Amino acid sequence: MNSSIAYLDGIWIPASQLSIAVDDLGFQMGVTLTERLRTFGGRPYRADEHFARLEHSLEIVGWDSKTLCREVSAAVEEFMDRNAEYVTNGDDWNIVVFITPGRSADASGPTVCVHGHPLPFQQWAHQFVQGVSASIADSRQVPANCWPSELKCRSRMHYYLAERQIQQASPDARAILLDQEGYVGEGTTANVIAYFGDCGLVTPRRDKVLPGVSQQVVFELAQSLGIEQQENDLLPAELAKADEIFFTSTSICLLPVVRLNELPIGTGKPGSIYNRLLEAWSQEVGLDIAAQAQKFAIR
Repeated sequence: MNSSIAYLDGIWIPASQLSIAVDDLGFQMGVTLTERLRTFGGRPYRADEHFARLEHSLEIVGWDSKTLCREVSAAVEEFMDRNAEYVTNGDDWNIVVFITPGRSADASGPTVCVHGHPLPFQQWAHQFVQGVSASIADSRQVPANCWPSELKCRSRMHYYLAERQIQQASPDARAILLDQEGYVGEGTTANVIAYFGDCGLVTPRRDKVLPGVSQQVVFELAQSLGIEQQENDLLPAELAKADEIFFTSTSICLLPVVRLNELPIGTGKPGSIYNRLLEAWSQEVGLDIAAQAQKFAIR
């Protein structure tokens, strides 16, 4: 049971008491903006980048971006202090932010929430070593004429359908969606990055996918290691020829994709570029990311 303390509309309450009204547009229509942060050493990681992305999402929908970001930023800063008694030594947490317009479309009375929980390391700790399988789903990314790719929202039926399709065939696989033109887009909860020996890291063009905070970290680490990086359109057949493929997102940081559509990528095992990037990331945050996950995988 989550016994943590959460922030909801200006007050701190037990997370077990969190609720949202059935006539809140976040529930009625899925009109919900969100950010997910994780901690390292018990403090939010790359918070400024997450808040900048949230502010941009708020600007896209026309809500009071400055005021709401100030409120959320203060709540996130306070969150781990209020929940310090629940944090096991060496553990880290997910911190989830969401904002809805409340009951009115103009967001004159928005719903603002910050809540969190210990990272569920048991879901992916083994994948740092074993890797993860992925498959291309039939569901496509939402086109930009519905909403822009840089808007981080919870209207995610396409993700749900993609995961359902892939996991019915292969329960341990994760879905990758194509864009409307048939190029590689995103995973359902992660950015996709490929590595080719002759051109370095290649990621789908960031103007066509949600710009990932962790994706940017990978590019920074690659630059420090002298690994080339670029953005380009990738067809599924091109992705399948990559020497290595990675999923990157806030909670997992970086995981190697070792099989795509049931066929091996590279050697079918985590590769040397993955190991270098993960080691560099561990050095940057001051702890062994994979070892931490394995330590706390059994709760």
